[in-house]
Amino acid sequence: MPAEVRIPAAVDRLPRTVKQCAMGAWDALVAAIALAIAVALRLETLDPFVQLDWYQLTLFAVVVPPIFRWCGLYREITRYIGPRYVYLLAKGTLASCILFAVLLFLSAERGGSLPRAAIPVAGMLLFGGAGAMRLLVRQLMTRASIKPRRVAIYGAGDVGAGLAAALGQDRASTVVAMLDDDAALVGRTIRGVRVHDTQRMEALFAELGVEALLVALAPSARERRRAVLERAAAMGVRVLSVPTIAEIADGRVRVDQLRSIAIEDLLGRASVPPDPNLLARNVRGKCVLVTGAGGSIGSELCRQVLALSPRELVLVDNSEFNLFQIDAELARLAQLSAPGSARPAVRRYLASVTDAVRMDRILAAHRPETIYHAAAYKHVPIVEDNEPEGAEVNVLGTYRVAEAALRHGVRDFVLVSTDKAVRPTSVMGATKRLAEIVLQSMQDRFGPDRGMRFTMVRFGNVLASSGSVVPIFERQIAQGGPVTVTHPEVTRYFMTIPEAVQLILQAGALGKGGEVFVLDMGEPVRIDDLARNMIRLAGRTVRDAGHPDGDIEIVYTGLRPGEKMFEELVIGADLEPTNHAAILRAREGFDRWDHVEQQLSRLEAVVSQHDAKGVRAVLAQPAREYRRVDQPGA
Repeated sequence: MPAEVRIPAAVDRLPRTVKQCAMGAWDALVAAIALAIAVALRLETLDPFVQLDWYQLTLFAVVVPPIFRWCGLYREITRYIGPRYVYLLAKGTLASCILFAVLLFLSAERGGSLPRAAIPVAGMLLFGGAGAMRLLVRQLMTRASIKPRRVAIYGAGDVGAGLAAALGQDRASTVVAMLDDDAALVGRTIRGVRVHDTQRMEALFAELGVEALLVALAPSARERRRAVLERAAAMGVRVLSVPTIAEIADGRVRVDQLRSIAIEDLLGRASVPPDPNLLARNVRGKCVLVTGAGGSIGSELCRQVLALSPRELVLVDNSEFNLFQIDAELARLAQLSAPGSARPAVRRYLASVTDAVRMDRILAAHRPETIYHAAAYKHVPIVEDNEPEGAEVNVLGTYRVAEAALRHGVRDFVLVSTDKAVRPTSVMGATKRLAEIVLQSMQDRFGPDRGMRFTMVRFGNVLASSGSVVPIFERQIAQGGPVTVTHPEVTRYFMTIPEAVQLILQAGALGKGGEVFVLDMGEPVRIDDLARNMIRLAGRTVRDAGHPDGDIEIVYTGLRPGEKMFEELVIGADLEPTNHAAILRAREGFDRWDHVEQQLSRLEAVVSQHDAKGVRAVLAQPAREYRRVDQPGA
């Protein structure tokens, strides 16, 4: 242990009375030295005892400790002293000088030849000497009580160098290594810290005792981040992220304001910057209606649409609670972003998309130019047990809103779809595929004549949505486990909600009518890997056969009815690029409108009778890819 840590630790273990006596002795010594220096300064001589007697020196040294004790200076814990202590020290110094002067005046010699002007000078020197010792003790005690965390920085660029400089002023952390993939940087030093190759990370961390890894990479380097984060998490090293250059440049945060790694950093895909023109094309200056406005996707659509300055934003949701929440949030956002006269009008309707009359009246009242249809039942196991309700909302609700849109001159209708519509094995997936077919057929039959564009946007799972596994895993980890995974090999596509909504807005602007747009979701993620990484990032360990002493167990529950092992985004291989790198156009077949209309009539009949078997039969005909899975894992 270094001496600078060992000595304060030994002092700290002494009894409090011993420490108080030591401080009193120091104050007495400082008082005597201060008086001698003050007299020497006054007389401009190196020999103050020309006019200073030893009894005067002793008297001042004896007076000071009792006065300081009376003022409460010895009751304070030195390592915690603050501005109030300065006041107490000044008060004690002043009282000591006054008492010393009074005692000199009352003495037989009335102070003898001691210069009276030396007393206030001695007081100032006493204040400085006593205060300096206390500050020194506080500094040493604080440093001894904090064991610096040994950290490594991944990324030796500008952000990494700035972070190293910032942490150099922080006693709580010591940068012991930097890592980078760039061979040109390996072997160099930044502020005295050597840059190492990431290939040596495991050996380096063990050798240097690294406790935390600070990631100083741009968000776009997500694939590099993912590999390193998984390696660090596997070693039990805490991983923290550095703010982006944009956040630092805007003054929103400092470079040393670290934060926990978000789960999206483990997706291994880089987000594509949005095209501002595409984002605003169907929104700015227009009346926009969002169904399912209080849901995960619908609420984010509302936030982003509001930020793009529509003329009017109409919210439709059948949940009073969800509608209240998003309405209150939008009111707050609007108040922050613009003065009253410039704010878009926000209207809210508690309504179901299955109510044709209600939807017709809402559209007649507002005449929206753009509709984003996000209202749907999306939880596979629940819809499997409630087929008529799922078909009514997902298929008939979509049809009724689309029908009202045709009547009232809506220009763009964008359906928020799902990857579960591709070769569906569940009722939910089949209803979403049939909803796509309904809009494709309506576009073919009515779109050109009415000047309307029906487009569909299909993507996989979104993080932090109400049905996502991520919040479920987070809750299970917080409770100490177990974490439940359906199957060790099951995979899913993932995307953040804000990014998915940005792409929905842009895809809708790209549409000519009838297209199914597919969002580039990157590589699929094994849910088992996701669960393990989330456990490690939470600072816990996985308990399994190889590690029986781990913290949290993963339990495999088996696929539920209707669930797939692997998700797909397209039915065939016919994909075309668009003007946006993350949006692809799928060419997929559909039935003629007269056939689809007949199926919709049949579906209305079986739904009205709550005939689950009839619903499945109707779904199987137009959505020919539908194949019900009755047994988990089939």
